[in-house]
Amino acid sequence: MWSAFKIVYNTFFYEPLLNGLLFLTNILPGYDLGLAIIVLTILIRTILFPLNHRMIKTQRAMKMIEPEIKKIQKEITKKEEQGKALMGLYKAHGINPFAGFFALLIQLPLLIALFQVFQKDILSQTDLVYSFITIPNPIHTLFLGFIELTKPSYFVAAIAAVSQFFQAKLAMPPKTNEKPSDFSAIMQKQMVYMFPVMIFIFSVKLPSAVSLYWTVMNVFAIVHEAIVRKKAEKIGRSM
Repeated sequence: MWSAFKIVYNTFFYEPLLNGLLFLTNILPGYDLGLAIIVLTILIRTILFPLNHRMIKTQRAMKMIEPEIKKIQKEITKKEEQGKALMGLYKAHGINPFAGFFALLIQLPLLIALFQVFQKDILSQTDLVYSFITIPNPIHTLFLGFIELTKPSYFVAAIAAVSQFFQAKLAMPPKTNEKPSDFSAIMQKQMVYMFPVMIFIFSVKLPSAVSLYWTVMNVFAIVHEAIVRKKAEKIGRSM
């Protein structure tokens, strides 16, 4: 079982990520690994755009029907009947509550793979390089002239944490008449502030290449979320 999982992980995540970085580093100016990470992150986010877009739309749709969800939870106490009623509600509104899970399921192995790529010397992994990929030599791992991508960086970790804060803040649903005691609302608010702190703590222990990837991913998500929110507000005003 574990060996099968490892084969799938290496074939679909680790090796494509390693080769993608080598290919981009080879064709980009100055053999710049940092620039390659930025381009690769944008490509990955573009490929995953349909899944992430569906996740954002689902989150907003779930917020819109929240009063109906609470009503069901209040009126139906039996878990089995409550579950059926909620699934019926989701179906009526065309909502897939598991949309966010699938998006996260793909992104987590990518993050782990990137971390493992930089745990080792990239040039020492020639046995995993595709035959049609030319290995760049040298690879410039010093990004912007002062950030060593193979080592932790407090500067990049801080940027990753700040970008995570703005991404989480923007992703929060608009204010409603919810009571402050609402557990989900309290948890959401805490995560806006706690998750960036966690990202910073983890990032200062990881290669800054991983933090750079996370930062670019957050910036992409911020732009995406802003566009979706603007369109939603425009639709709301026209109704």
